[in-house]
Amino acid sequence: MTYIELSVEDEVAHLVLNRPEKKNAIGTPMWKALEDALDAVNKDAGVRVLVLRAAGEDFCVGADLAPQVPTGESVGPSHGTQLERMQWINSIVTSLHSLKIPTIARVDGLAVGIGMNLALCCDFIVASDRARFSEIFIRRALTVDGGGSWMLPRLVGIRQAKRLCMLGEMISADEALDLGLITTVTDISTLDSTVDKLVGTLRGYSRTALTQMKTLLDESHDVTFEHSLENEARVQSLNVAGDDFKSAVAEFTRKTYASANPRKDSDG
Repeated sequence: MTYIELSVEDEVAHLVLNRPEKKNAIGTPMWKALEDALDAVNKDAGVRVLVLRAAGEDFCVGADLAPQVPTGESVGPSHGTQLERMQWINSIVTSLHSLKIPTIARVDGLAVGIGMNLALCCDFIVASDRARFSEIFIRRALTVDGGGSWMLPRLVGIRQAKRLCMLGEMISADEALDLGLITTVTDISTLDSTVDKLVGTLRGYSRTALTQMKTLLDESHDVTFEHSLENEARVQSLNVAGDDFKSAVAEFTRKTYASANPRKDSDG
């Protein structure tokens, strides 16, 4: 069985969590497969957008504490301590969060624990109206991991972050949207088309500009206002000198001219 399916089509990488019979609970073999898939995406210069989705009716119910290992499948690295194992998992989560290209999580059903935080690592989360989210760790006598302690205060503020992590409540997609955790909510019947529309929009923009934009925003919490301005000036000067900007200006000029000078119907 392939726990992670990766395909690339029209410059879009589709990464599928593929353990639907376990609601995509992640064990060691699945972490190893995810690590390999993310490494492949990172090395593919032709990929412009990544879509993270899941097989079945649930995105991911978190970690599998007792995974089944199919015959012949690589189990992944062995670790002497739990800390070493967590550090390895952290490196995989970081690989997703730090991808330079835009990333979209398509979420249906449950996204809890590390499953929720994998979704939060993406730039956009498009959820169905039946999606549900929970930082469920406390209910298992665990503390939040997968970057939740870093992401949640930045997304929802410290009070709501403490509520979500310390109470482990299950929240609806609508509440997640109200809190600013996700990008949009749609009916399950239009979930795929909503994702496809977002992918199309992102593919239509400059890959370089999107990459630089993502970096500027992700680093904004760690630098001063003046440093942000300097970073903006540096990358903008590169954009202005680039071919993407020249093409965009030429297209804008063409459309503006066409709008100002509409062609008149001819009688022949």
